[in-house]
Amino acid sequence: MQIVSVSSLKGGVGKSSVTLGIASAALRAGVPTLVVDLDPHADATTGLGVQPARGHDVGGALRRPRRGALERVVVASAWAVREGLDAKALDVAPGSARSSYLDRSEYRDKDLGRLERALAGISGYDLVLVDCPPTLSALTRTAWAASDKVLSVAEPSLFSVAGTKRTMTAIAQFEQSRSWAVPSAGVVVNKVRHASVEHRHRLQELGELFGPLLVSPVLPDLPVWQQAQGAAWPIHRWPGSEAKDLSGRFTAILQGLLERPA
Repeated sequence: MQIVSVSSLKGGVGKSSVTLGIASAALRAGVPTLVVDLDPHADATTGLGVQPARGHDVGGALRRPRRGALERVVVASAWAVREGLDAKALDVAPGSARSSYLDRSEYRDKDLGRLERALAGISGYDLVLVDCPPTLSALTRTAWAASDKVLSVAEPSLFSVAGTKRTMTAIAQFEQSRSWAVPSAGVVVNKVRHASVEHRHRLQELGELFGPLLVSPVLPDLPVWQQAQGAAWPIHRWPGSEAKDLSGRFTAILQGLLERPA
């Protein structure tokens, strides 16, 4: 089971959108996937068409993170239900404001193992996607501690480039100071407008900064993506050439995530 955190220390870059795009690719490819929504805003939960039952969410599971605690709050996504798919095709551990108590800078060492313990023993999934809050908090760190890989989401802008540098530096520092080192990290570039001179410049800058850590392909800024998300619908099921192009890019990113070194 591959556990991937999708993270950014700058809001508004489309972190949850990237999580949903990869989840859409996994659903199309038949890769059993669990989305863990750690962001207190719960945008990924909303995008997957889930209305969590009262008290059945990630925040509650992390308060008492017994082995496999997340399994008790997991529900099927509306995407999978609409297609009549079997359990664990695309499930969600729903987010809510109840996880906010860990969205703070101060933490104890034992906080970092909360998600790892809550996920322990869960089976039947090939991929777990963890949507993190856009903060360097205990909540984000507990996701990194449980992960095989962290994807940092950036957009081609000055402030986002700076935010991505902070994210990657924080990951490196986390690896040096904790026993839960992140084995792998990468940078996904979202909301790209190739006609923009500024965007082309920032893409080049990101390439120079992160080299082989830059994930290919980049994701263009297309209106169809907002339309699909507004309908809580997987991009791989949305009609039109723009959706097809975007779907192919998310499929390529998914394939890269699932490939393991020989």
